[in-house]
Amino acid sequence: MATSVKLSEALVESARCYGTIEYRSVPKQIEYWWQIGKIAAENPALPFSVIREILIAEWRSSIY
Repeated sequence: MATSVKLSEALVESARCYGTIEYRSVPKQIEYWWQIGKIAAENPALPFSVIREILIAEWRSSIY
């Protein structure tokens, strides 16, 4: 279910820049950042490299 929300122009522009580099749309880039933040909040001792590997593994399992 999609929901409209107001986001700052700075956040949207940042998501656009990073999303372009990673071949993601603005909404997908914001979802990616949300996933990173959620995992980091739930597991504060995990380094970013481990969090990234978790997300890659989840993505791979979703396409197979």
